[in-house]
Amino acid sequence: MNSQNIKLAKFAGFCYGVKRAVETAKKLKSENPDKEICVLGDLIHNMDVIQELDQIGIKTIYEIPQKGEGICVIRSHGEAPEVFEKLKKAGFEVVDMTCLDVKKVQQKAIELAQNEFFVVIVGKPNHPEVIAIKANAEQFTNKVLVATTVEEIKPFEKQIKEHKKVGVVVQTTQMLSTLNDIVTYLNSIAKEVLIHNTICQSTAMRQAEAKELAKESDLMIVVGSKKSANTTHLAEIIKDITKTIHIENDSELDNYSELLNTAQEIGITAGASTPQKIIDKVINELTKRKEK
Repeated sequence: MNSQNIKLAKFAGFCYGVKRAVETAKKLKSENPDKEICVLGDLIHNMDVIQELDQIGIKTIYEIPQKGEGICVIRSHGEAPEVFEKLKKAGFEVVDMTCLDVKKVQQKAIELAQNEFFVVIVGKPNHPEVIAIKANAEQFTNKVLVATTVEEIKPFEKQIKEHKKVGVVVQTTQMLSTLNDIVTYLNSIAKEVLIHNTICQSTAMRQAEAKELAKESDLMIVVGSKKSANTTHLAEIIKDITKTIHIENDSELDNYSELLNTAQEIGITAGASTPQKIIDKVINELTKRKEK
């Protein structure tokens, strides 16, 4: 087993937007020790980080109370405009940590809606980022559709044909192949299709690098929450290239002992909401196994 190589992708772990949100929340608490600091929804899709924030007194709330106090942080996924209003009305000071790339998608969706396009959002309908993008567009039009497959758009084909102009934006962590499939279909039914490829640079680079690493590995390990869209997409993209396992942390490695023992070239990548210390623990555990 000593000939085993372990290689970590360069673009693994926290992206800029997540890092900024986590660091700002911690900074707000240290600068305002006597103030209540809370986050609306999980700050990032990683339970270790949520627990760490909780331990230093940053609470996660899932509903807006009638009366609130202190500072409420908007996570990197963003929120609907009415959520900002509700929080302010409840008495919170709002700190907006919406990722700047997500803000761009919201802005593009608003522009399309204002210019009377039928808006198609390529993304998962129940994902918080997509919910916020949709709510932003719906301030100006009721012609908004969320989909990740052509099948989900087909029931609206007649409406789209009648509308003629279609505008497309994409959830920042989506796969390019998903966008391409939908655009190809829309081009065949609409007179005019305006596409804003809003997959963020960090996601694009992470996916491209993971593919390259997968080509030279006989086992890929994707580290990160099963709830995280960008992490599950990473696993989906590379599973057709080489054997791939998706784990949340090092404790799951035992489930794959046989695969780990036989692999010679192991590649590791991680989602944008995976902390460095979780990645390090996985590498340490693999190195220990290798030395046995």
